[in-house]
Amino acid sequence: MSGFGLAGPPPAPRIEGWTHLRTGKVRDIYTNASGELLLVTSDRISAFDWVLPTEIPGKGAVLTQLSLFWFEKLSHLVPHHVVSENVPASVAGRAIIVKPLTMYPIECVARGYLTGSGWSEYKKAQSVCGIDLPSELLDGSKLPFDIFTPATKAQIGDHDINITFEQAEQIVPDAPKLKELTLTLYSQAAEYARTRGIILADTKFEFGTSVDGVITLGDEALTPDSSRFWEASTWNPGGAQPSFDKQYVRDYLVASGWDRESAPPELPLEVVEKTAERYWDAYKRLTGTAFTF
Repeated sequence: MSGFGLAGPPPAPRIEGWTHLRTGKVRDIYTNASGELLLVTSDRISAFDWVLPTEIPGKGAVLTQLSLFWFEKLSHLVPHHVVSENVPASVAGRAIIVKPLTMYPIECVARGYLTGSGWSEYKKAQSVCGIDLPSELLDGSKLPFDIFTPATKAQIGDHDINITFEQAEQIVPDAPKLKELTLTLYSQAAEYARTRGIILADTKFEFGTSVDGVITLGDEALTPDSSRFWEASTWNPGGAQPSFDKQYVRDYLVASGWDRESAPPELPLEVVEKTAERYWDAYKRLTGTAFTF
C-alpha cells in the first residue's frame, strides 16, 4: 500500500464557482464554467511515494509564489500556463488560475550534477538514461555537461521511471524540442541561482500544448519540490549535500524505522519547523524577498 495511505486522499475544500476535478499528492485542481483551471497547492508533503499525515505550514504558498517568480523570469524562453493570480480569498497566495494544457506524458529532467536516481544508475552502469559518463565521478559531482534525463510519469504511489531519450521520442515525437527547452531553462536558472549562492543540481519540468498547439510550461517550476537546491558554499562531492528541501523529513523517516509499506508516522514539531525554514530560506535566497504568509 502506498500513496495517500489507508485513508485515501483528503477531501478537497469546496470553493464557490469552482468544481473539483482531482487531487494529487500536493495539489487540488478545480475548473470553472469558462474551462479555466484553479491550481491549489496544499501544505501536504510527500516522501518515499507517500503523502505524510503532517503538513508543513506555508509550504503551498512557497511553492506557488516561487513558481510564479520563475515563470516570469523565464517567460522570454517559453510561455507558461498562468492566467491570473486573482483567486478566491480562501486559497489566496497558494493558488493560480491557469489555462488547460494537453500535457506531455513524460517528466523533463535536467541534471548538472550527479545525485539521486542518477547516482544510483551511474554506480551500476557508469551512465544515466543511456548517457555515458566519465568513470571518476562521485555522489554530488558536477557533470562534464548538462544532461536531459526524461522519465515516465507515475500514478500516485508509484515511482517515476527513468528512460532514454530514444524511448522518450517513441512516447513523445516532440521530445527533441522538449530536450532543448529543458536544458535551456535549466542552464539559465542554474546560472541565476549561482548568483544567489545556490547550486541547482537538477530539476524537473512539465510541458503541455495549449489549444493553439504552442508548447507551454505547466505545473510548477524550480521549487524545492521539483528541484535539488544545494548550498554553494558547502558543496563537497562524495556524499549527500545540504539542501533546501524536505531532507529533514526523509532523514527522520529513515531513522524512525518506518517500513515504507504501512502508513507513515506523524512528523515531530522540530522536523516540521526545520523543513519549513528550509523552504522559506530557499524562497528568500532566490527571490531576494522574505517569505510571509
